Amino acid sequence: MPQIAPYSFEGHVETAGFLKDEPVFALADGTIRFPAGGETVLEGHEGGLLCARFDPFAPRLLSGGEDGRVVATGADRQMAEVASAGRKWVSSVAGGPNGAIGYGVGRAAFVRDGKGTVREFVHPRTVEDVAFAPKGLRLATARYDGASLFFAGTDALPQNLEWKGAHTGALFSPDGRFLVTVMQENALHGWRLDDGKHMRMTGYPQKVKSWSWSAKGKFLATSGAPAAILWPFSGKDGPMGKGPLELGTRGDTSVTAVACHPADDVVAIGYGDGMILAVRFADAKEALLRRGGSSPVRTLGWDAKGRFLAFGTEGGEAGVVDITG
Repeated sequence: MPQIAPYSFEGHVETAGFLKDEPVFALADGTIRFPAGGETVLEGHEGGLLCARFDPFAPRLLSGGEDGRVVATGADRQMAEVASAGRKWVSSVAGGPNGAIGYGVGRAAFVRDGKGTVREFVHPRTVEDVAFAPKGLRLATARYDGASLFFAGTDALPQNLEWKGAHTGALFSPDGRFLVTVMQENALHGWRLDDGKHMRMTGYPQKVKSWSWSAKGKFLATSGAPAAILWPFSGKDGPMGKGPLELGTRGDTSVTAVACHPADDVVAIGYGDGMILAVRFADAKEALLRRGGSSPVRTLGWDAKGRFLAFGTEGGEAGVVDITG
């Protein structure tokens, strides 16, 4: 059984992961916690934290909250305000290339480039999520009835991708060929960006609340079912006409969090009863990482080398698993 360094917090853990080699946890109460080696508690957001994501382009955790601030937290356990929306809530954040950040506030999406210039992109309805393409300053927004794509450094009109319904999450494939949205209904939707062709990914008994791309971008792992659902994206057509892998199937609870290993074809799976498994794509072999707990796993995050896995639950249980045991 792998070794676990356990931590206990007072409430819901929104995001868990690593800044360099330091485990860090963002809590719904607005605090950012560095528990290893003597706990450091940073007061990030007065009134509560609404979103927190690690920046794929820089070693920092970005967070937004009810106080209208976007905050960047570094591995040095220091934080700085990098944008402000006044008294409006910041509901989504994303890190972009060359120090850029994107954030959603009500019906607007904002991009602040590395030089501090801020551009606003107004929408007819609420911006539910923001995401940057892997190359170039291209921003996607999830919204009602579809998604929009902006070349954030220009005045070009957006490319609008339409599909009826509420779209609550946005993510680019690592190669930039596909945009996928998470829907309010129990489904994903996607577009092949070179021609706008649609992809429907349905059949979930619950809403998808967690997703993760595999190390080489060949699969998109998702929660929302009794198994982790992994959609294939390696071919020209993505998952169109193909069935997903189903890994870690259980009959007594559902998958609530997923995180693909940074190098190997392995996915960490968190469940509604607090259990965590690691499952190999090739043969579905399972390794038990955590037996269970008192609340659902909310978030999972690997360190860069794939040796340690941080986790956090809705009830405040958290920890770091050393998978080498």
